[in-house]
Parts: sequence; C-alpha cells; structure tokens
Amino acid sequence: MTQLRTLLSSLRNIFGHLPTAHQVALGGATLLIVISLSLSDDSSAVAPAIGQLSEELNISSAEGVIDPDAVPSDEPEPESEIAYVVQKGDTLSTIFDFLRISQPTLHKLMEADVNVLALDTIQPGHELGFNFDTDGKLKQFIFRSGLTYKVIFDRSKKGGFEFEELIEKGGYRTEIFSGVVKGNLPSSMQKVGVRIAEAYQVTSLLKERMNFRNHLRAGDRFQLAVSRQYVDGEYTGNSVIEGFVYDGAVRKQSAFLFDENYFDADGESLEKAFQRIPLSKRYRISSHFNPRRKHPVTGLVRPHNGTDFALRIGTPVLAAGDGIVTRVVKHRYAGLYIEIKHGQKYKTRYLHLHKAYVRKGQKVSRGQKIAASGNSGRSTGPHLHYELHVNNRPVNAMTAPIPVVQTIARKKRSAFKKQVAAIKAQMTEQLALAEKQAQ
Repeated sequence: MTQLRTLLSSLRNIFGHLPTAHQVALGGATLLIVISLSLSDDSSAVAPAIGQLSEELNISSAEGVIDPDAVPSDEPEPESEIAYVVQKGDTLSTIFDFLRISQPTLHKLMEADVNVLALDTIQPGHELGFNFDTDGKLKQFIFRSGLTYKVIFDRSKKGGFEFEELIEKGGYRTEIFSGVVKGNLPSSMQKVGVRIAEAYQVTSLLKERMNFRNHLRAGDRFQLAVSRQYVDGEYTGNSVIEGFVYDGAVRKQSAFLFDENYFDADGESLEKAFQRIPLSKRYRISSHFNPRRKHPVTGLVRPHNGTDFALRIGTPVLAAGDGIVTRVVKHRYAGLYIEIKHGQKYKTRYLHLHKAYVRKGQKVSRGQKIAASGNSGRSTGPHLHYELHVNNRPVNAMTAPIPVVQTIARKKRSAFKKQVAAIKAQMTEQLALAEKQAQ
C-alpha cells in the first residue's frame, strides 16, 4: 500500500495540469493499476516512476523526480516550473489549454511579442519554459529556438508582459575548404566538408554571374572560406561565407564579404541593390526605429523595431529587394503582415496591411507590388510598419548599411584589397597543407 500511496501522490501533480478529458482517461487507467496491484501478492511489483510519465507527456518539473520516501500530502503543491518541447501539430493555444493557462494570458504574451513575432510560428523542437508564482499564475514565459536565440517574457506590475530578446553571439571559427568539381557545384562542395546550406548560399551569390550549366567543367577547382558559429563547442547551424574563389576552364569567379556586402575581387557588387523605402515615393514617417519606445496604447516599454509611414489605406507597398516570401499571416496585433527573406542575411517585414498580393513561397523582385497598406491589428491609425533585419537582428532601415551601391567607395578600396589578400593567403596555406598530407 505504501507503493500505491506514493504512486497516487506522484501522479496528482501531473494530473493538475491536464484538461478534464485527459484526467478522465488517465484516471481510469490509474484505477485499473490500483486494483491490479491491490489484488496481487507479488511483492516485487514496482510502480512506474513519475519521470517516465513526465517523459511521455513531454513535460518536466524543475523539482525532478519526486522522492519516493516523502510523505504524501492531501493537497499537492502546483509545479512552479515546467519545460515543454514543441511537438508536431502543437499550437500555442493547445499548449496553454493543456497546461490550464488562460487565453487572456496568452493574448497578453502575443501583444508583447508583436514587434518580435517569435511566437507566431512555433515549430517542433522549440523549447518553452513556464514559471509560476505561488498562486499558480504565469509570471515568466521563455521561448528558445536553437542554441542562439531566446526571448524571455516577464509579467509586469501592470499585468502585461515585458520581453527581453537574447541572441547568443557565440564564437566564430574560420574554416577553409578546397575541392574539385565532380558533378554539380553543391554536391562537389559537400564532398569536401561544406554543408549543403553553405553551398547553396554560394550558388545564390553567384547566380547573376555564372551559368552553372554552361560554365562548370569537371576538374575545375574551388576554394571556400567560411566562418561557423559555435556555442560551448557545439555548432549552431549559423555560418557566414567570407570568401569564395572559383578557378574554371571556362569561367573564373570570386566573392568576398566586406562591410556586410559581397563583392568580387575587383570590388564590384554581387548583390542586387535594395531600395531604402518600400514605397513608390517618400511619405511622412510617423514613428521612427526606437528600441526603447513606450507603446502608445498600453504605456509599456515596447521596442519599435521598424519605421512607420503614415499612409492612406490601399497605398501600394513594394518589395524592398529580390527575395522569397516566407510569411503571409493574419496576427491579432500585427494585423495582416508579410515577411520576405532576401538571401541568407536580409529579411524584411511589412505589418498592418489591408491586402496581400503575394503568397508564401513566391519569388518577388525589388519594387514589385506585394500589398496594399491598411490599419489591421492593433493600430492607432492607417500606416505601414516596415522592418529590416540583418542576420536576424532588427536594424534601422533608414540608416543601416545595405547594398544600395554597386562598387566599393574609393576610400575603402585599400582596406578591401588587404582583406581579400588575407583570405587568399589562408586559402593558399590550407591548400598546401592538404597537398602535403595527401603525399
């Protein structure tokens, strides 16, 4: 009977977080276990560990496995901390219902998230953390994506949530790869240790300069310098192409990163230019980029990660650059919004729209009409909220260094040449070392 009391006490904590339907189902199963154990004379029977059930529910408690020697209480304390890993088919709403956290609390979190939009498209593998006060009220919510990105939402005295966005810089290590073309370029690069995403980034950079069907020949040589990000010795999946040299029988091409943009060895831009303003003409800016701004409606501190243009509803909104549409979403607070990814480094967002003229997955060109401005979501009036992100960080789109020029300025040419020479020296040294080891 001691085992039964321990089992029931242990399970009571888990049941407290389950919806009624789940309580009924698991309660019935527990009753059958109780009956079977009470009728059994086998003293070797062992009750299932609480950690086993927590694992099945994908929930873990900060207190860990309950001490089997603890005296069970009639009124178990609610869990103060819960960790949850998002599974396929999950939504924030279903997760919050499962944990018996109210929808108004979820809405307050989404309101705080409007300028981050981290919670808008949760995916399997994302980690969620829930911290509760002594009354069982959510006081902190943590969203984590991978090793480098985390957003912490803390409940304020006014009842809403303040957030802090944390991006782990980690450490970058430059790695050099050399190889020979055998088949297509991405597969040839993979054979010498280049990751497929890095290989596709190279081909994306060179697509305007090279015809990969006509210019490639078997036996052509290539070299790549790439910086990879590591956190505590673990690769995060983030990498930056520092330099690439292609020495072919038909075509010779290079690409080097300088001042956040890519150029060939002669200093000519490889990237199509952005337009600074995603509109056909200049309009009045009603709210500037401001990471310390207070929200005009709630009064809470809400970083304004974009630029607001005062527009009439229906004003054409244009793509700031070539790219692929990654989101067309209706959001409770951001309204109808569009997100476009421009290569590996740039991303733009267009919020509070009236109508979208593009769909997710569609390719768009700089200056293409993608939407009509509006006043959707939480808004103080008709306007366009426009954001520019560089390497997943919001920047001031009106002043950030973006590829709007085609060549390197004369005063920076010397620095560019020194940087190219340094990368080429690393490539030469690595190639010589590889050839020596092959002998």
